[in-house]
Amino acid sequence: MGKRNALVVGVLVCFACGTLAWGAQGRYEKQVTPKQKQEKQVAAAECYQCHDVVQGLHEKGRHATVGCANCHSGLAKHMAGPGPETRPATDVSWEACGKCHKEQYASFMKEAYHRPARDEKSQLTSRAPNPFWDKLMMGHGFTKEHGLTRSHNWMLIDHLVVDRAYGGRFQGKRGWNYILERGKAWDVLEDRYPATKEHKPFVRQSAAAANPVCLQCKTQDHILGWAYMGDPVPGADWSRKSNVVELARSTQYGLNCFYCHDPHSAKPRIVRDGLIDALTRPDGDTLWHKDPKRTNFKVIEMGQRGFVRKIAILEKYDTKLQCGQCHVEYNCNPGYDPRSADLSRVSVTMDDRRTNHFPFKDVLQLYDHYVNKVSFLDFKHGLTGGLLWKAQHPEAETYYESKHAKAGVGCDGCHLPKVKSSSGKRFTSHFAVTPRVMLKETCLACHKKWTEEQARYSIDSVKAYTRGRMRKAEFWLAELIDAIGAAQKAGVSPATIREAQEQHLKGHILWEFWTAENSDGFHNPELARESLTKSIDETQKGIALLKKALADRAAAR
Repeated sequence: MGKRNALVVGVLVCFACGTLAWGAQGRYEKQVTPKQKQEKQVAAAECYQCHDVVQGLHEKGRHATVGCANCHSGLAKHMAGPGPETRPATDVSWEACGKCHKEQYASFMKEAYHRPARDEKSQLTSRAPNPFWDKLMMGHGFTKEHGLTRSHNWMLIDHLVVDRAYGGRFQGKRGWNYILERGKAWDVLEDRYPATKEHKPFVRQSAAAANPVCLQCKTQDHILGWAYMGDPVPGADWSRKSNVVELARSTQYGLNCFYCHDPHSAKPRIVRDGLIDALTRPDGDTLWHKDPKRTNFKVIEMGQRGFVRKIAILEKYDTKLQCGQCHVEYNCNPGYDPRSADLSRVSVTMDDRRTNHFPFKDVLQLYDHYVNKVSFLDFKHGLTGGLLWKAQHPEAETYYESKHAKAGVGCDGCHLPKVKSSSGKRFTSHFAVTPRVMLKETCLACHKKWTEEQARYSIDSVKAYTRGRMRKAEFWLAELIDAIGAAQKAGVSPATIREAQEQHLKGHILWEFWTAENSDGFHNPELARESLTKSIDETQKGIALLKKALADRAAAR
């Protein structure tokens, strides 16, 4: 480490000047104006005296000629009197990168109008219609609202307004027309209850289910104030245990560019601590560990502020890992330890690192992983009383062993294709959207004999089949829920009820994974069929078990 570790500015955006800056106290400061940017320039070599980790990344990278003052303000004051109180502000905005990477920025900010905002998954006209949703997920906050995704630049705003997250406290400044606005979160939204930091439902049929870990997918504005794994340690402004309302209020930008692009070296990277933790587990049990063609990486500790942070620099771009920072199943909430003697209360709190956990495994491995290895389940079903699991958005690990992935196609091939600008320059589009919106640049780039109509037909056919299997799985899960309730009422033994609840859990995991996975099985249709049909098998076993128990009780009378 450098000579003055505790005084280091820290690693973050090293692009052209932007609009908002992260201050020494973990709060946004005023805009950095062109006049302010005329302050005395500080040579990178001067910063290297303390920032030797940054030096290793910067001086040999593509950003080596980009000066520190392009992204950090207040350098001269800091050099004159180094210390936490004079830490330079760091620009974390999209515009910081967009000043140089204009085409990428413009495409990132493009809006996708192919589906409505706040498109509830459980409605019959939705992408994944599910009339059983509230019954199957009773007791979980996702029953309040489970909306489909929009463009990446909306991800923080959409998180803040969803009815299940903050109890309805955050709303559009100008009502529903916030869906047509864009920009920083607090240019678009307002806190209707600014006088309180209390995290609770404020409007009917909402939930206060958000916590600091679930924000990690939505923004990394606070990256310099978050210790590895969100541990609550001295010096870190935020942790897993922080007041989530305060953390949310401090954020502005969804999906910062530096999630995937190291600002000092311009090399591909990952910053999500849960994924880094999974990929470095000693037992080596993830999909990445078992991949003979896996992309290697180097983990670098960035703990210059008195606590450990980590990033992982990839040897090459690998969107299965980079997109897998967020498009992935991970646990981000408190829950239950199924081995606990007392299942009447939440036993895994935000003190526990299990509340920031990535399995990075496929759906067929998750029951064993969560029940036998990690010993964690999310919630208690409102009708059966059994413990259940809730998926997040497992696109990366679903796709990992698919035919497309094995053929060498990355997530970018379908969602971030190479396109031409108006000037004829070829660049990577950052308009992350379904390939249906740009079939010529995606599907037809490989399937050259297809027409756009045929490509759309292929996509829709896979989805239609998978949706059918989802509906069948849901029917049998609903039947099992009713059967457990009837058996409990009839006085079937607790041991038999527990066995049926375990079958419910197995069937539930194999189904619910696909309600959270946003491709309706297209990312891996073979895995989707195997999982959903196995869900039906496991559920029907539970029903048969209870039918036999009821018949035995009747015969014994």
